[in-house]
Amino acid sequence: MPQIHLRAEAGDYAPAVLLPGDPNRATWIAGKFDGGLSAARQVNDHRGLLGFTGTYKGVPISVQTSGMGAPSMSIVAEELLRLGAERLIRVGTCGGIGRGIKTGEIIIASSATPVDGATRTYLHGDAYAPTADFGLVRSLVDEAARHGQAPHVGQVATVDVFYNPDTDYFSKWRSRGVLAFEMETSVLYYLAARAHAAGAKAAAATILTVSDILSEEATSEESYLPLDELNRSIERTIEIALEAGIAAS
Repeated sequence: MPQIHLRAEAGDYAPAVLLPGDPNRATWIAGKFDGGLSAARQVNDHRGLLGFTGTYKGVPISVQTSGMGAPSMSIVAEELLRLGAERLIRVGTCGGIGRGIKTGEIIIASSATPVDGATRTYLHGDAYAPTADFGLVRSLVDEAARHGQAPHVGQVATVDVFYNPDTDYFSKWRSRGVLAFEMETSVLYYLAARAHAAGAKAAAATILTVSDILSEEATSEESYLPLDELNRSIERTIEIALEAGIAAS
């Protein structure tokens, strides 16, 4: 039966689904499918959560808008998994906090600290480390290298608040080895792991463009990449994610 938010049926999505937060980026990604946007099949537009299915280099693939924040991602990921999606790759942006990380660089999240409320709601206070699928992470790292990129690979923190006023916000997490802040990955990793533990073919990974830097010297607003530079950087992560999505098939 159709899901409440993704008004699609089983089989409407390919086994591999890319998950941008922004519906405009979903359309952008679908435009890279074989034959371009006109050849892609739109499978959802409810609430602006645009979803498309097509092929890339002859391999079935989908893209689905996740929305912004862990609550929205949790709805989309739950419904995709119910519809039979097997490989979920978040393609997004993040605020870099790790030492030496620069805007425009790539981070591949091997794990995600669940600072967000959605993941903690699922966990009921239990300690847990949301972790990516190793095979998908390896595919993303390998494809990044083929694109001439040397990504940072490590832990990110999934948060609920973009404009956090706490004075120790970035320094505390940087001292714990966290590379960046973002807003969706922990719940994605938890839900994929839960589905896998229940017997489903389910795996998840995240690839991020560093859009801004939080440090003693600069705020997000001061360091945020100009739109043209950001789009060029995102273009690279989209191409890497597409290649990794079909490589793992």
